[in-house]
Amino acid sequence: MTTATPTPEASVDKSGDRIRDMFGEISPRYDFMNHFLSGGTDYYWRWRTVRRVKPTGDAPILDVCTGTGDLAFSFWKAGKGQVPVIGTDFTHEMLVLANQKVDQRLSKDDKRERPTFLEADTMHLPFPDDQFQIVSVAFGLRNVSDTMAGLREMARVCQPGGHVAVLEFSLPENRMIRGVYQWYFRNILPKLGQLLARNNHAAYQYLPQSVSEFPQGKELAGMMEQCGMTDVTWTPMTFGVATLYVGVKHA
Repeated sequence: MTTATPTPEASVDKSGDRIRDMFGEISPRYDFMNHFLSGGTDYYWRWRTVRRVKPTGDAPILDVCTGTGDLAFSFWKAGKGQVPVIGTDFTHEMLVLANQKVDQRLSKDDKRERPTFLEADTMHLPFPDDQFQIVSVAFGLRNVSDTMAGLREMARVCQPGGHVAVLEFSLPENRMIRGVYQWYFRNILPKLGQLLARNNHAAYQYLPQSVSEFPQGKELAGMMEQCGMTDVTWTPMTFGVATLYVGVKHA
């Protein structure tokens, strides 16, 4: 959920106004749709992410394109509420919901660090260099119109030796599974999405289009390396439907 001029080769409209309006429109049903369309597997994907990239020490954690804050809350729980966690997004309606979760889950008497949610563009993060022990993004990087610009910003604000984690949809490598998945993605998911979360921006047609055009595997890992990360690994999950990429900022 971010903005900029689309890259020349991209055919999916990722203009800032379109992305912001689209996610703002579906925000009331966003969490439900994520859990429903993934069969609840999104919980597992976030659990794997936090298990792979564990908070250490008391340096803060940043989750960009945070949406309603689910991954930010996962890191907050992993840090036992003792590590500052910030979530950023440029869709105001999503942040309203994220802040509602804070109020619902933490009482005013709770002495733990409260997650903080700020309105910000991933390509222009309002933080100094070398601030965060972990910089993460879940299912949002493909919505950034300039992927390299988003990765550079994530690397910039990460501490040397810190981790950048990208959890994103991908296409299964197995031809049979890939065929079934793409059929569901192109024929069933858009209809279900429109039925359950009516919107004027074809959000659930955009989803399979954006996934099919987004770099994955070695290609995305190479882009992370170009942006200053080393030891980049990628781990397909659930038959390759999602992939977790983790890199270390060059020290």
